[in-house]
Amino acid sequence: MRVLFVNPAGILGGAERSLLDLIASLRAAEPSIEIGLLLFANGPLAEQAAALGARTFVVPIPDALARLGDSGAIGRSRLGALARVGTQLGVAAPAVAGYLYRILAQVRSFNPDLVHSNGVKAHLLLTASALAGVPVVWHVRDFLGERPLVAKAMRAVCRSPRGAIAISQAVANDARQQFPGLPVHVVLNAIDVDHFAPGEVPVSPPWGGAHEAIEERPVRVGLVATYARWKGQDLLLEAAALIRRRGRVRCHFYIVGGPLYRTEASQFSETELRQQARSLGIDDHVSFVPFQDDPAPVYRWLDIVIHASTRPEPFGRTIAEAMACGRPVVVARAGGAAELFHDGRQAIGVAPSDPEALAGAIEDLVSDPGRRERLGQAAREAAVARFSRARLATDMLPIYRAATSGGAAGPDGAPWR
Repeated sequence: MRVLFVNPAGILGGAERSLLDLIASLRAAEPSIEIGLLLFANGPLAEQAAALGARTFVVPIPDALARLGDSGAIGRSRLGALARVGTQLGVAAPAVAGYLYRILAQVRSFNPDLVHSNGVKAHLLLTASALAGVPVVWHVRDFLGERPLVAKAMRAVCRSPRGAIAISQAVANDARQQFPGLPVHVVLNAIDVDHFAPGEVPVSPPWGGAHEAIEERPVRVGLVATYARWKGQDLLLEAAALIRRRGRVRCHFYIVGGPLYRTEASQFSETELRQQARSLGIDDHVSFVPFQDDPAPVYRWLDIVIHASTRPEPFGRTIAEAMACGRPVVVARAGGAAELFHDGRQAIGVAPSDPEALAGAIEDLVSDPGRRERLGQAAREAAVARFSRARLATDMLPIYRAATSGGAAGPDGAPWR
């Protein structure tokens, strides 16, 4: 079987790292499978995929098309979002036809049995592959119901793919509402639980910095995420300010990540977050750490990991990774994130967008090291049982075979087109 993955970004965000795990799992389970990866931008993803045995191709996307998107408009005026995206589309339109031609030429050169698209721009642009007779499967990683403009565009072409793969039950439910008649199957994301594992905690930060005397240091509380505006960095700063004012516990906060994507208006800048910390009077108690290609040492270095997304999380890869590293995690309990743990036993769930609840959960864990240890042990056991990437090939290969068989039933009995 020849499978061509198509991914819009070349960086290593959560969707891209999940894609690498899938490629690794497929190669380990079925070495004869031929895997290609078509990217719309160069970056570390290409190198890491090639190291796993994938043939990689980069067709650089025009800047106007790269910036096109509505993710920055979520929660804002629909009319304003429509006007902004309409302006972007007018700028990008002249580049679409030529770019689509170059993409399809690369698809034809690989001659895949199946195209697996891994992002909204890939879903939309690869529609032509399906029309040319190559089966396409969408990997749906977002709540598209929150993005009405994208959902409308995808509904216009949703008869083309054979089916969709959702990364959580919550995402699957949303996709079925948005695209009636499109077969949707749930395959939870997975991670390398041998890499994301408990280990020795260094005395210096993984990103470099001063040695800390263990007996003097505060408890380390950190959030690891891209700077997407809904990832909750601003909420953690609000909670940190509450904790500092109350003075019940001693901890230091770390915001790890950066603005990785090119879509306009969808991300914080570091300057914005630093200004917020300064206005809250906590800039001496917060450290901003650049994006880390390998977050595993960061999780091990932190004492408590925070997931603070202000919108329902489609999955929550950082939750699974931190759990696998044996760290206690405080989770905004909504969407797919709520499916990943037993509340109070494997992680602590809090209401989303509630800085008081988040501050209280952090204070409770900072003041109780024994509970932190018990949660971390239970989290590790749960992560190994549910999130090991060896499962991915077992779940995915029957989907691929069904999608290429011309109408056979999917692995859970739902018919494929």
